[in-house]
Amino acid sequence: MKKLFLGAAIAMSSLTFAQQFGIKGGMNVSSLSTDSQLSDQGSKIGFNAGLFMNAPIAENFSIQPELLYSQMGDKYDQTIAGTTYARSRHLDYVTLPVMFQYNATPSFYLEAGPEFGLMVNAKNKFTNETDNNTITETGDYKDQLNTFNLGVGLGAGYYFTPNIGLTARYVAGFTDIYNSDNNGSDDSVKNNVFQVGLAYKF
Repeated sequence: MKKLFLGAAIAMSSLTFAQQFGIKGGMNVSSLSTDSQLSDQGSKIGFNAGLFMNAPIAENFSIQPELLYSQMGDKYDQTIAGTTYARSRHLDYVTLPVMFQYNATPSFYLEAGPEFGLMVNAKNKFTNETDNNTITETGDYKDQLNTFNLGVGLGAGYYFTPNIGLTARYVAGFTDIYNSDNNGSDDSVKNNVFQVGLAYKF
C-alpha cells in the first residue's frame, strides 16, 4: 500500500512539473444550424481569447483545459416590407474546452474533447442596407435563451517553436440555444464555430 501511494505521489509530482501554461487567441467564424437545415444561414466573424494549461497524461498524449471568451452567432440578410436588413445575432460565451491531444510529433498534435459554455451576452444587430446603412441594436435578451452550451471540438495545432504555435478547431454544438419557452419551433438551433489562432506557452 505504501508503494502504491509513493508511486502515485511520484506520478503526480512529475505531472505537475511537466505542466505548461499559456495564452491563446484568434478568429471565430460562427454560424447557427437547425435539425432540419444542416447548412448554416450565414457566418459571422468574431474572436476568441483566453488561457490554457497543458499537461501530459501518457506517452504522446496530453490534456489541455482552457478558459476562453468566445464570440458566436450568425449573420444573414432579411427583407421586411421591401427593406433589406443584414441581421447578425451576437452570442458571447465564456467557454471551458477540455481537449485530449495526441502528439503525433513534438511539434504537431491532433485533439478532441468537450466544450462547456456559459452565455454572458446576447444581442441582435440590424443594418438597413436599403436606407444608408442605418444600424439598430437590440438590448441583451439572454434571459430568453439557454445560457448553457455543450459542444464537441475537433482540431489540430503546430508549434513553430517550443513556445509559439498555430491552432485550428471546429466546435459543433449539441444544445439548443433557445430555452423551451422561447423556441417557437420543433427544431433545435445550435452553435457551430471554426476557430483559428495563435498560442503562446510560457
